[in-house]
Amino acid sequence: MNDTAKVFLEGGPDDLPDRIVPTPSPGPDVKIELRNGYEHFRPTSRRADTAEGELPVYEWWERTEMPG
Repeated sequence: MNDTAKVFLEGGPDDLPDRIVPTPSPGPDVKIELRNGYEHFRPTSRRADTAEGELPVYEWWERTEMPG
């Protein structure tokens, strides 16, 4: 049994590789590296029914570009 806590990502780019990811640590936000930048997701008060059970929903709020 996998005991890693997970969250569901909502919004952001359509080509995001995974919508269910491990709970962020150490901070509250999730940051996903994608196409020479980062997609940022913040927690909401909502929960989603997923194939992996009911998970907290994190909503996309911005993209930042990597330098270079």
